[in-house]
Amino acid sequence: MLEMRPDCERCGTDLPAEAPGAFICSFECTWCAECAEELDDRCPNCGGELMDRPTRAKALHAKHPPSTERKFKG
Repeated sequence: MLEMRPDCERCGTDLPAEAPGAFICSFECTWCAECAEELDDRCPNCGGELMDRPTRAKALHAKHPPSTERKFKG
């Protein structure tokens, strides 16, 4: 199951699990659409391709909660 990380690692933008607009690599490094575009859809951590992250229905958050651990270092 995907962690569904809550923020962009580069700029800190909130990326709710139920909303579109997040991009991930195979290691689940997470980026907003604007940063993914600026990174030319390549993860700067591993070099992997950034792909659209699927959304998780809000009704499933209680049973399968998204991560609350923020990765942005500011």
